[in-house]
Amino acid sequence: MQKPDPSSIPLSPGVYLYKDARGQVIYVGKARILRRRVLSYFRPEGLPAKTKAMLAHAHGIEFLTTTTEKEALLLEASLIKRYRPHYNIVLRDDKQYVLFRVNIKHPFPRLEVVRRARRDGARYFGPFTSALAARETWKLLHRAFPLRRCSDRAMKNRVRPCLYHHMGQCPAPCMGLVTAQEYAEGVRRVCDLLQGKAAPLLRELRDRMEAAAEALEFEKAAVLRDQIRAVEQTVERQAAVLPGGGDMDVLGLFQAGGGLALGLVFVRGGAMTDGRAFYWPGLSFEDAPELLFSFVGQYYEQLTPPPRILLPWLPQGTEEDEEGTGETAGNGADTERPDERGLLEQALSERRGGPVRLVAPQNPADNRLVDVAQSNAREEARRREKLAETPLQERLGRALHLPAAPRRIECVDVSHTGGRQTRVGMVVYEDGRPSPDQYRAYAMPDGGDDYGTLYAWISRRLESGPPWPDLLLIDGGRGQLAVVERALRDAGKPEFFPLAAIAKARDEEGHADRRAGNVADRIFLPGRSNPLPLREGCAELLFLQNVRDATHRFAIGRHRKARGQAALSGELMRLPGIGPATARLLWETFGSLEAMRAASVDDLRRLPGIGAARAALLHGKLRGLEG
Repeated sequence: MQKPDPSSIPLSPGVYLYKDARGQVIYVGKARILRRRVLSYFRPEGLPAKTKAMLAHAHGIEFLTTTTEKEALLLEASLIKRYRPHYNIVLRDDKQYVLFRVNIKHPFPRLEVVRRARRDGARYFGPFTSALAARETWKLLHRAFPLRRCSDRAMKNRVRPCLYHHMGQCPAPCMGLVTAQEYAEGVRRVCDLLQGKAAPLLRELRDRMEAAAEALEFEKAAVLRDQIRAVEQTVERQAAVLPGGGDMDVLGLFQAGGGLALGLVFVRGGAMTDGRAFYWPGLSFEDAPELLFSFVGQYYEQLTPPPRILLPWLPQGTEEDEEGTGETAGNGADTERPDERGLLEQALSERRGGPVRLVAPQNPADNRLVDVAQSNAREEARRREKLAETPLQERLGRALHLPAAPRRIECVDVSHTGGRQTRVGMVVYEDGRPSPDQYRAYAMPDGGDDYGTLYAWISRRLESGPPWPDLLLIDGGRGQLAVVERALRDAGKPEFFPLAAIAKARDEEGHADRRAGNVADRIFLPGRSNPLPLREGCAELLFLQNVRDATHRFAIGRHRKARGQAALSGELMRLPGIGPATARLLWETFGSLEAMRAASVDDLRRLPGIGAARAALLHGKLRGLEG
């Protein structure tokens, strides 16, 4: 790309977007002074290889001006997330973390599992990377400390206590069987536990248990004993790392042979509660300064940051050079700026509603935490490099406990509208790639019973004959899987080919989570009541999701086509001389209304049972029929 005319570049803060020959955004950057920053890319020397490669592919540049640097910082993060530019360090993480929410404004709050914190006055605890582990903790807490589970609306409409009350897991505030003060005591204990204050809570419970035992109140003592065990189970995974308490996130970096890994550790209430790791192939420590600030800016865009974020070191800024060209183009992302840290802290503080500091290790305890985060990064790098050496199909076979890597995968989905024009779509993947020429759509009897449709489809599939799948994937849950399993057994072919079912993850209300970016779908196998413990967002699960999504689109498309043909067939049969048999003949011959309308009289005469006079009549009627 040639150097742009300096007068065409604004002197205000803003964002610049490099685009390739096709108009695709390949890099997004921000600047305090756009002209200085952009011109720094066209120095005769000193540019790193990545920046030179980006400029070689760039064919144009656009600018979006802002009034402040902070606005430019926020806009840059938003545009990177939107365009995923090739030459930016992009956080490809659409995962929504799980949080616990307690609405302390309500006289009888409940403990909710949510995926986003809002500024609504409620207390939030987390984040948790595993939704399954969070729900297990949620169940454990309810067994230890009875709280209501029903929604506010259900609570208002209750006329008798729920089953949980009779199980001892709800004090029934809906029926006035507990005062707000008594209920608040249970809420306080739950909040203390989630905040990491387990030690004083355990002391209190043990003292009360011993007092109850001395008073010969053995049932009460047994309840307190169970609460103590539940608390110990909840906190046994947590390691105390800050004796004085406190919340922070800790980052650590590790350079592997093929890329750069970043480990993230969550510390809440002085205890290490969870962690995550990320990996970028092709990066090295040269890219670390850009990676650290870029990661922080993107990662906390939707997540509430803690008051302290511990980095392995603070990327150092450079003063402007003598010629006034501004920030260096060393890494092409505006990270070598003295005020980058301050801008990020301002943006994060606004997001949190309180001060947020980006700091480097200041004592041995901080260094130990960074070492833990770095260790997580090291393990992630090793895992990713090991996975790269093993073919996906082989890993999939191991994950699903198959006898061998599944070379041929068939996936089925049922689609209908109110039970009409029912279609079962079957998509085929061979060696990890779709085979569209082998896709099939089966027209099934109407009725609206998905289970019955799947049961009947199995006999149709067996009639079709080989090639047989190495894995039949069913879009559904345990119910659909059980029906297909029973159909094969009733057909005298039990375990004829391996089966699996893929179901949507559950949201905080327990319903199927159909939100975009969901990476936590569940995989069920015959003989297992629980889904497979696949890691959220792992390559095997993402591949199965792609197969399922392709099947869903294919089944819906064929169903819509059938529905449209049914509607147009009704319109056809309103024409004189066209009955069901003729309408079916026209569809089978021409395939679409457009082809019917374009057919000549001679084309129609060639149809069986259509003479010259009838062909001329049909030709005139079809030409007058609107598409």
